[in-house]
Amino acid sequence: MQRDPQAEGLRWLEQAEADREGARLLLEGGSYHLACFIAQQVAEKALKAFLYSQGEELVIGHSVEALCRWAARYDPEFEALRGEVAPLDGYSLPTRYPNSVPDSIPARIYNRAMAVEALRMADAVLTHVRRKLRGGHRAS
Repeated sequence: MQRDPQAEGLRWLEQAEADREGARLLLEGGSYHLACFIAQQVAEKALKAFLYSQGEELVIGHSVEALCRWAARYDPEFEALRGEVAPLDGYSLPTRYPNSVPDSIPARIYNRAMAVEALRMADAVLTHVRRKLRGGHRAS
């Protein structure tokens, strides 16, 4: 059974919002590397929410930059957002694996300022997608 595109988009957006709350808790708890990773996940899921709401049936990939490019096919405003939030892609792998940082571990490398900036970028995506989905907007 195929889901209604708007409902599917809102379902993905709800998960992105729940993940954002988790990222807040990670930031407050000092798990900055994980807050950075979850910020990337929040943006990824929010962008997928928009794409599903446009009728896409299979949205694969994890790159925030690539998902923004895809979303821009429906709404050119995502192109401007892409440049602002593309750095989130750098938080997908190195925040989780010790072999991605020489002679250290992610828990030692990432700091509060980095996490705050990552969450700012995730919030920019969330705000943009919320406005598109909850404002009743459907690109043509």
